[in-house]
Amino acid sequence: MDIGVVFQCDPPARELVALAKRAEAAGFSHVWTFDSHLLWQEPFVIYSQILAETERVIVGPMVTNPGTRDWTVTASLFATLNEMYGNRTVCGIGRGDSALRTLGYPPTTIAELRECVTVIRELAHGRTAGYRGREVRFPWVTDGALEMWIAAYGPRALTLAGAIGDGYILQLADPDIAAWMIGTVRRAAEKAGRDPSAIKFCVAAPAYVGDDLAHQRDQCRWFGGMVGNHVADIVARYGSDSSGVVPRALTDYIAGRRGYDYAEHGRAGNTHTDFVPDEIVDRFCLLGPVSAHLEKLAALRELGVDQFAVYLQHDDKEHTLAAYGESIIPALGGPGPGTAAPPPRAGRDLPATAV
Repeated sequence: MDIGVVFQCDPPARELVALAKRAEAAGFSHVWTFDSHLLWQEPFVIYSQILAETERVIVGPMVTNPGTRDWTVTASLFATLNEMYGNRTVCGIGRGDSALRTLGYPPTTIAELRECVTVIRELAHGRTAGYRGREVRFPWVTDGALEMWIAAYGPRALTLAGAIGDGYILQLADPDIAAWMIGTVRRAAEKAGRDPSAIKFCVAAPAYVGDDLAHQRDQCRWFGGMVGNHVADIVARYGSDSSGVVPRALTDYIAGRRGYDYAEHGRAGNTHTDFVPDEIVDRFCLLGPVSAHLEKLAALRELGVDQFAVYLQHDDKEHTLAAYGESIIPALGGPGPGTAAPPPRAGRDLPATAV
C-alpha cells in the first residue's frame, strides 16, 4: 500500500514545499493538495517547485474540477510539468465543491465531468481530443502520461469512476463504507467492460498519531463536516431515506447539520461541525497510537485499497509525518525514511491507460 499526504496551499508556500520534501524523505509516495483558488494559493505553481526539489514523489490535486479552468489549460499544466519532471503528476478530479461554490457556482454535472476527464487525459497523453466541436491536441507532447482519479460519493459519480477512471478517491477511512463504495465502483467497471483490478483505489482521511484521543478528535472533527457537506448534496437529490443510494452510516449522522462555512473549509477547530459525533470522527479518520493506524490500514488494504492519503490539517503535522515514516510506512512494505525508493509508477516508460 502506498502512503500519500494531502496539504492545503496555505502561505507561505515555501513551508509546503519543505513539508513535501520531508514527506518524500519519510517514504511517502504522493503529495496531494487542495485546489480552491479563493481559499488557498495556486497549487500548480507550488507543484513545479515541489517537483524541482524532489526526485520521486507524484503530485496532484485532491481534487480539481471542470469549472475553474479551461480543460485545455488544465491539461497543458499537467503536460508541461510532466515534460519538465518526468511524468510525476496525477489528476484527482470531481464535480467541484469549494472552488466553485465560493464563486457562486454549483458543482458541474456528471456529463461535464465525464467529458472533462476524457479531454484532459487525451491531451496530456499527446493524443487528439474532441473539444467544443473541434479536434485539438498538443503537438509538443511526446511520451505523455496522466492518470485521472475520480473522487465520488454519489451513485452516478461512482458509476463514472468505474466506467472511465484510472483511479477512485474516497474521502473517508471507514472500512465498512469503503467496502460498499469500492464494490460499487468495481461493479460499474465490470458493467462497462473494464477489468476492475485496473482501477487504483485511494482512501484519504485525516491521520493523527498519539494517545490523546479527545484532542485528536477535536482537531479532526472538521473532516466529518466536510464529508457531511458532500453527503447533504446526495440527500437533497435523493431524499432523506437515501440508504439504497449510499450507506446509511453516511446519511444518518448529518441530521443535525445546520449549514457549512467555506471560510473554515478544512480547518481544525471550525465552528460548524459540532453535529459530528465522536463515533464518526473515529470511523472516518485514523487516530490513536501507531498500532491503531496499522490495524485500520491493514483492513483497508484487505479491501483492495492501493493508497492511503493522509490529510494533514491539524496541529501536529511534523510528528505525524515522522511517525508514518519511521513506523507505519515500513510496516506496510514501503521504503521508510532515508531509503531509496523505486521510481514513480507513472514514469515515461509506462504505456498510456486505455479506457
